[in-house]
Amino acid sequence: MGTQGDTTVHSISVVIPVYQGEHTLAPLLAEIAPLAEGVTTAGDNSYRVTEVLLVHDNGSDASDVTMRALEQQYDFVRAIWLTRNFGQHAATLAGIASSSGDWVVTIDEDGQQDPAEIAHLLDAAVDTRSQVVYGKPVNPPPHGALRNLASKSAKKLVTSFVRSNASEYNSYRLMLGSVARSVAAYSGSGVYLDVALSWIAGTFTTAPVTLRSETRESGYSIRRLFSHFWRLVISSGTRGLRMVSILGVVLAGLGLLFVVWIIIAKLTMGIDAEGWASTNVIILLSTGAILFSLGVVAEYVGVNVNMAMGKPGYVITSDPNDGPLGYRTPRS
Repeated sequence: MGTQGDTTVHSISVVIPVYQGEHTLAPLLAEIAPLAEGVTTAGDNSYRVTEVLLVHDNGSDASDVTMRALEQQYDFVRAIWLTRNFGQHAATLAGIASSSGDWVVTIDEDGQQDPAEIAHLLDAAVDTRSQVVYGKPVNPPPHGALRNLASKSAKKLVTSFVRSNASEYNSYRLMLGSVARSVAAYSGSGVYLDVALSWIAGTFTTAPVTLRSETRESGYSIRRLFSHFWRLVISSGTRGLRMVSILGVVLAGLGLLFVVWIIIAKLTMGIDAEGWASTNVIILLSTGAILFSLGVVAEYVGVNVNMAMGKPGYVITSDPNDGPLGYRTPRS
């Protein structure tokens, strides 16, 4: 944190995970560049973007070429190279771990989030003394009605299921630098970033932001979105395991009631209790519940096995072009 005259200037590190940013990064950095000169917010807070960390997550386009060009163009841009594609959350953690600002802001590469609204996030943090501030969209995300409905429903389900503030989670967030770097240091493989933040950050709040149209098609498939949602559920605690136990008790109770009904029906109403059809239905339902329960337990076990084996969430390397992989052998 620096000073400008008698005014304290907040230093901000901006972390951008890059997967398909070949055509979107340059316009985004052009918007961020004026913020590196210093800004005074509506709440009379002064800040300066001191570094922008572009984390290459090994996408399928020429993002690496764009990143190198931007690193040459802007002295505040620094490229972070991962050994392979680890996913958006891991790339974000890698950028956070490499940051040095008083505050860390995470922002998407697609231009949907306006960098100028960092001022709103900072004002909210200072006014409420919050360690984490999420940008709360005042307009519907421009993804299409079906995806917006699925996202809203998933967050509502997780919020009620694990009793967290998942409804506010999104990728446009400002975090106190010390808190953010602590999370990046200890978060294990498969842990959802916002859940990890909720474990240690004492205060959260939101600030209004306006989402813009995406300048490219989303890189998230249905499978990746479901995986994203499931990681949120699994890393939010052990409530899923408790629900498995409750499911077992409920099914056992229903089975007992069914047995009592069969006995009463046989003794009082003379109903034939052979019931091949009903027996098959009960077997199918019970087997389905057992397999579902085993699947949930296996997910929890899998996360813990990965952590016990020391599986890293990400691995940072040097620019591939600067090492042996970048050597050029002249053709004879």
